Amino acid sequence: MYTLRPIQATDNVALAQIIRQVSAEFGLAAESGFAVADPILDNLYAVYTQSNAMYWIVENQHGEILGGGGLSPLTGATDILEIQKMYFLSEVRGLGFAKRILQLGFDFAQQHGFNACYLETTKDLWQAVKLYEKLGFKHLSQPMGHTGHSHACEIWMKKELNH
Repeated sequence: MYTLRPIQATDNVALAQIIRQVSAEFGLAAESGFAVADPILDNLYAVYTQSNAMYWIVENQHGEILGGGGLSPLTGATDILEIQKMYFLSEVRGLGFAKRILQLGFDFAQQHGFNACYLETTKDLWQAVKLYEKLGFKHLSQPMGHTGHSHACEIWMKKELNH
C-alpha cells in the first residue's frame, strides 16, 4: 500500500538520501551538474512550500519515503513550471507514480495559471523520457530558462497545457 502526499519538513533527510542514491545508481554524478549537486537538496521542503511550487512524496504503509517529484516556476520564464527532482527507489519504479505525479503537476500548473511544463533530463534516464513523450512533452532544440544545470542534461522537453 502506497500513498502520495505533499512534502513535509521531516521528509528532507530521507528525500535527499533517495536522490543521492538513485543518482549514483544511474551514474548521475554531482560534478557533472546533475540535480544531486543542487545546494538546496537537503532542504527541499523550503523550496516546494513557496508559492506556485509543489512536491509529492510516495510513502509506504509504514511511513517510509520511497521517492517523489515536484515542480516550481522556471527561472527566467513567467508562465512555465519546471518538473524537478523526480526520483524513486527501485521498489516503486514502474508502478505509475511518475505518471500520477506528472498529472497532479499538470493540474497544479493549470490551477495556478501556468501555460506549460518544462523539464531537463538525460538519455541515461530513457525510461523517463519515454513517459514524458507519452504524456505529450515535445523535445526542444535548446534549453529554456535558467535551471542551473550544465551540459549534463542534454534533453530538454516542454508540454503545453490547455486551459
